[in-house]
Amino acid sequence: MLYGLLDLPWWGYIVALMVLTQLTIFSVTLYLHRCQAHRALELHPIVSHFFRFWLWLTTGMVTKEWAAIHRKHHAKVETDEDPHSPVAKGIKEVFFRGAELYQAEAKVKETMERYGEGTPDDWMERNVYTKYSTMGVVTMLLVDVALFGLVGVSIWALQMAWIPFFAAGVVNGIGHYWGYRNYESKDASRNVFPIGFFIGGEELHNNHHAYATSAKFSIKWWEFDIGWMVIKILSFFRLATPKRVAPTLTMLPGKTHIDLDTLKALITYRLQVMARYTREVVLPALKEERARAGAAGKTLLSRAKTAMIRDDLLMKPAHKHSLAAVLENFHSLRTIHQYRLKLQEIWNRRAASQKELLEALQEWCKQAEATGIVALKNFSLRLKTYVPQRV
Repeated sequence: MLYGLLDLPWWGYIVALMVLTQLTIFSVTLYLHRCQAHRALELHPIVSHFFRFWLWLTTGMVTKEWAAIHRKHHAKVETDEDPHSPVAKGIKEVFFRGAELYQAEAKVKETMERYGEGTPDDWMERNVYTKYSTMGVVTMLLVDVALFGLVGVSIWALQMAWIPFFAAGVVNGIGHYWGYRNYESKDASRNVFPIGFFIGGEELHNNHHAYATSAKFSIKWWEFDIGWMVIKILSFFRLATPKRVAPTLTMLPGKTHIDLDTLKALITYRLQVMARYTREVVLPALKEERARAGAAGKTLLSRAKTAMIRDDLLMKPAHKHSLAAVLENFHSLRTIHQYRLKLQEIWNRRAASQKELLEALQEWCKQAEATGIVALKNFSLRLKTYVPQRV
């Protein structure tokens, strides 16, 4: 019992643990998340079933339950109905009790029926993976002990804790609480770290919430999604097929008028457009005002960035107070903020006709260029060059 079939040096057991846990991470991010929950990826039946089998051994999670809970998270994000929102439930609750929140939601029949459609329902799923979900983890314990001896018990315990801690705690908790944001999506999602290596690329959580149906989580050139790297390797061997990735903002140099192509591009790239608005209009204006402001104004403006770009539903009372003060004291920032809201209103007018939206966008550009704010005028001129991505 002391020694197993594999007699490894101390570092060998660490390597074995990392290989086993990373395989579980890939099973979650590729199979459960990108393939099943969001349909962003197609996996070859052999690969798909291997991931199902491995998850049964290492987590006991049921595909339908995981996919349903995650879909509901996106549908009800940051509300009281969100199964694991730090905004609604508090960071401590989600970070330390994420696995319990998952288990509680898995028992909600309405969630399973409404959000669990399209997940595997074959003989193995019904009679083995779902019916005997705990048998897999017991089998894994026996395998670990047989391979590694008594050390296998520790390896097994860490395997069992890996997903509850990193997926339920870090991604669902920290991923909505701490980190940086590429996009001001209507949720509190954040990229925990730009190099998505340790937890399968799930570190890039804000990117994922911005483009939930994208099989690739990295957006910026300096970001890395190891899950996407594995997808590319599987694709080379025809074992995986990405169905969608985040659209790339496309511009047509020399285009100087607003047309239907501009409107379609605006709607498609709306999060990228607003990120550019922040970078090209809001931040330069804040910098200019800080250069002119006195000590009191500098203090006020130092807290203004988040307030100027964050969705009203996500702003804390302190941010709202800061925003109100900034807009009252700085005319240029008030104008820039108003035009930001007006631009967002264009794609939020769901009942408006295409003609009405086009006219609204044309009027927005006309008025923006007439404000006399150079950054706003340049943004409007660049906006006219946007066209839909060519497939």
